[in-house]
Amino acid sequence: MNLRNQNTLFERKQRIMNSILRNLVILIPFFVIATAGIPKEKNTSTVKQVSLVPKTPGNAPDYFCTWNIQGYVLSHLTDLRSAMNQNNIFGSGKYENWVGLFPKIRKDIYFVMDDAWDIPQNVKSKNSEYYGTAELDTSRFPGYKGLPVERLKKLVTAIKARGWKGAGGWICAQEAPVYGKVDPKAYWIERLKAANISGLSYWKVDWGKQSKNGEWRKMVTDLGRKYAPNLIIEHAMEKKFIEFSDVYRTYDVENIISLPVTIQRVVDLLSFKAQGEALGIINCEDEPYIAAGLGCAIGIMRHPFNGKFPNGAPDNVFPAVGRDLKSRMDEITRGVRWHRIAGPFGVGSVPYEVDSVKLKDYWIMGEHESWVKRHVGDTVTATTPARVSRGLPLPQISNLHSVDQPVVLASRYPNGAVTVVTIGRSLGRKYSLKRETVTVKIPELTVPVGVFGDYKELILEFPAKINLKGIKIYGQDLAGEIPVNITNQLKIAGNKLILPGELIRKIGLMAATKGDLSDPGRVVKIIH
Repeated sequence: MNLRNQNTLFERKQRIMNSILRNLVILIPFFVIATAGIPKEKNTSTVKQVSLVPKTPGNAPDYFCTWNIQGYVLSHLTDLRSAMNQNNIFGSGKYENWVGLFPKIRKDIYFVMDDAWDIPQNVKSKNSEYYGTAELDTSRFPGYKGLPVERLKKLVTAIKARGWKGAGGWICAQEAPVYGKVDPKAYWIERLKAANISGLSYWKVDWGKQSKNGEWRKMVTDLGRKYAPNLIIEHAMEKKFIEFSDVYRTYDVENIISLPVTIQRVVDLLSFKAQGEALGIINCEDEPYIAAGLGCAIGIMRHPFNGKFPNGAPDNVFPAVGRDLKSRMDEITRGVRWHRIAGPFGVGSVPYEVDSVKLKDYWIMGEHESWVKRHVGDTVTATTPARVSRGLPLPQISNLHSVDQPVVLASRYPNGAVTVVTIGRSLGRKYSLKRETVTVKIPELTVPVGVFGDYKELILEFPAKINLKGIKIYGQDLAGEIPVNITNQLKIAGNKLILPGELIRKIGLMAATKGDLSDPGRVVKIIH
């Protein structure tokens, strides 16, 4: 099902919310025989077990963007744009077959070709006169012949045939100078019609001569809703653009300090309200647990080509220090699969709260640890609110406002589902996630609760006393398929359900990939 309905991705907000409420989370009662203590995901039961994660992909506009993988295969030694071509996307070489990535969640996400899919292969300049062409280039994709719309349709079909939800492309915010003086409206109507006919699903509108021109961006968006209603158009650059955007991207960050930077950028957008037909969804890029905690979409930038660049140099985009993001691929799976349970929602749709206390992260630079020009010994700093919530009161945390406390996020989604997330800190040259006791208020007893991060204890506080008669409580790693009956491993005190931290960790990593460093991510559900 699409974001608007079966025929259109983005119709009016009310239809979308109604659709989500009807279809996204229908978790029926089921019977499970499982052992909560199993360290890895194994089905030892003879009774059919029903996953707490729906099999059907959700409506979230999540995607994988090729920009960082373009840089990786070239060891960042030459123009990243030269890597955008048919061979790398569909080939069978060592660093090719990009459409073969993310097999577990491919059907949930769009494959977005980044910068240069629409300019000639031999053109390298960022200021090329071809930027803004928005037509599949034949020198980069020689296997796709015909008129522009025919070429694009063949490519989209090929990508979807590999199991992806759909295909998208990076768009330069301008009309290509190579066409001379043109009528902007007519220019983009032609390309939007081509996108509609070809089945292209996503436009990532980035820099260009019109990048900070809100009127131009709104024009393209309005035309898109008319001529390409299935097309998601993402914007960036100026925060106020979120008011007319279906999706707005928080933009590029250095991965060594991306958590506090991204959280603050999300917070800076929460005071806006989506206008008219706009959805106003925030894309917080490559931070899936922030996305889960604050109702955002995910733009995956990391990739599974782990380790150093092909030429042996350290990967300065995803340095193997701090969080070591390329060793945290499971968290991508968990964040995306959470969106099968509850989809991201727009600014202005629910109340929000932001802690007045700020936490400060800092990273002391080593060699080859950022794509931004830095020097060894430089200190990069960022601040973020200690707690943020959407649709819920701020969660409570033990040792509140301590220097090394985790950031705590919590949200109630439009369909009633709840998330609570603890986010670790970068302090010096180490990333750590301190375990504390967190309490979050849950308005309804039987809604699914997404629990991300580490805890000493997690206390779920409900409006009324919990009656254990006739209920069972299940937990499941969001990366896996097996729910575990944890009813007898919890504490219940009146209206409070207390989850021990070790249990959260055990279940939240039950389906973990060997060697993966991701923090736990699980769903908890009370079944009558």
